[in-house]
Formats: sequence, C-alpha cells, structure tokens
Amino acid sequence: MSGFKHLFQRALAAAPDRLHFAAHSHHLWPDASWLGQQAAWEDAARLADRKWGRVMEDIWPAAQAEAAAELGLPDPSTIVFASNTHELLVRVASAMGAARPLRILASDGEFHSFRRQSRRWEEAGSAIVTRVPIETLVETARGGGFDWIVASQVQFGTGHVFDGIAHLAALARPEGPWVLIDGYHGFMAIETDLAAVADRVFYVAGGYKYAMAGEGVGFLHAPPGYGPRPEITGWYAEFEDLALPPGTIGYAPDARRFLGATFDPSGLYRFVAVRAMLAREGLTTAAVNAHVAPLRAQLLDGFPLDAERLNPAAADAPQARFVALRSQHAAAWQAALARDDIVTDVRGDVLRIGLGLYQDARDVVRLRAALAAL
Repeated sequence: MSGFKHLFQRALAAAPDRLHFAAHSHHLWPDASWLGQQAAWEDAARLADRKWGRVMEDIWPAAQAEAAAELGLPDPSTIVFASNTHELLVRVASAMGAARPLRILASDGEFHSFRRQSRRWEEAGSAIVTRVPIETLVETARGGGFDWIVASQVQFGTGHVFDGIAHLAALARPEGPWVLIDGYHGFMAIETDLAAVADRVFYVAGGYKYAMAGEGVGFLHAPPGYGPRPEITGWYAEFEDLALPPGTIGYAPDARRFLGATFDPSGLYRFVAVRAMLAREGLTTAAVNAHVAPLRAQLLDGFPLDAERLNPAAADAPQARFVALRSQHAAAWQAALARDDIVTDVRGDVLRIGLGLYQDARDVVRLRAALAAL
C-alpha cells in the first residue's frame, strides 16, 4: 500500500471497491482505533466495577493531555469530555448567569446542533438570536449587546476559515459576553494554538472527523472562571468536600464542572490510541496537511465540472480539509458518484469532497475520471 494506507488496512479491506472522499464527514477509522476499542473492552472485563479508576485516572488525563497539546492549551484540566458537543453546548448555556432571554450572536453558517437548538430557544422565548455572515461577525460583536457569541472555526457548509478568534476573545468577560468557538472542522485539520485566548474562549470539537477516533469523544475547553455552576449537570460533576454543608450541590473546580453522568469511555480509548499512532508515525496536523495539499491541487487542476469553489485560499493560508463546490447539480453529482461507490457528500447545493491520510494520487485519478464522466 502506498502513502499511509497501511494505517487503515481494516477499514479499506472492509470495502475494497469503495473510494471514500468524505474524511470531513465520517473519517475512516485507522487500525489503531481497533486496538483502542479492544483495550476498552478488555479493561471492562478485567476490572469490572473498578474500570472507572482506570478510565478517570489514566485514560481521561491522557486524552486531556492530547487535546490540550493539539490546541496549545496551557492546562489540560480545562478539557472535559462528553458523548457529543451538543451536550456541552447546552450545559454551557445553562451556566450563563445572564437574564433570559439570552442575547446570542452567531454566524449564519453554524452546524445543525447549534442551528436547531438556537431556533428552539427562540421559539420558547429563551433566546434572541442574531445571525450574520461570518465575514461581519466580529464587527457586529464589537457593537455590543450580546450575552453569547458563537462562531465556527471552519464553516461546515462552505469551508470558510474564520480568522477572528482573537478579536472575539478580546470582547469576552466572565460576566458576559462569552465566546464559544465550534472547532469540529478545525481540530486536527488546521494547526490551532489557543494559548493566547485560553483564559477567555470556550472551544468545542470531537473525534468524529479529523481526530479519526469516531463518535463519543466530544470535548469542551472551558476557561477558568466562566460558568462555575452549570444548571444542567450530572453527578460526575460533583467532587468530595467534607466542608460542604449537607445537601449542598458541589462542583469540580476545573472543567469537570461541565460533566454529566455515566458515559461510554470507549471513544476516549480510541482517541488516545490514534494519537499514539500518529506520534509514532511522526504525523502532526502539519504533516497530514502536507500530504493532503498535493492531492487537493491534483483534484482542482483543470477541474472537470462547472462549479463555484467556495473555499479557495492562498497556498500558505489555513485551509479546510475539504473542497466545497457550489452547483445546482451538486445533489445529482453526489448521487451519481455514490452509484459508483465513490463517497462524497452534499449540503444543499454544495458538493463537499474531503481529503485525508488514506488517499493517494491514484485515488484522485479515479475520482477525476468519475467526475469527468458525469
């Protein structure tokens, strides 16, 4: 196998005729994730009730350290995990001390978890939401009058990379506004250093996409001093303190204050195993991007379809790990490719083609031939 396909032998062998260009959607799992999944099962079988000591004392801090290292965070204890980012989004909202309705500013291209929830909050009278194009978000935020500002690091529909995180962070205060960055399409796809804003910005992401660890590995970076007592809470957020009066609801002093209740820890095992594999192979996010860049150039050189590329970028600028192409034929193209066992995806009139470690130049040749035949 060429390139890095040897790291994905199980997934590739499971569907040998499939050409998977949707790494931005459901990333194929590397073989290392299989080892992580096995380790989770074996620990559960070997330790039974005592497995939670292994999870919370070994696997959890290892996963925290990996996420913090990827993001340049100075303190891994600001990372908390959950089954998905929606859980964390709702807990953050519940921790805001602002009077209701919340005054929320967001881009008009946020992912469905926030889009749907925020519209339901509006319907219930719990929030007033202002939605603006990502290009005008910072300017609008500077105008003030908001409790919460939400923006995606990479817009899931267009692949636009947001460069205003530091500008939003300058506005954040514990008393409001709060700033939350949805990093799901940025985490391990774009080199990200949050060190300078770690004390002011929330950041959510997870393992489903470029972290290659699958579902169940949502995480939140929670800046200290923001939201010490979330209203929506589970018993895992408690901590032992004999000085507390009976009946007092205690909270962990770090990001564990945003924990819920019992969860499936297998995703954390997969995440730690995949990160260990990448370290052994010397595959940083920059190195993966270096593998992807020539494949992207090969795909787009004399592109065979008439479509508008929504996310062009200079060669030295951060780029999404997928190409977003707008056309009235996008859905038809995606369906036709699927019939040839070529996996892409579509969002409205946008065809998204994702790139990753398990593709090589021969795969792009096959994809281009299929595109030309449409």
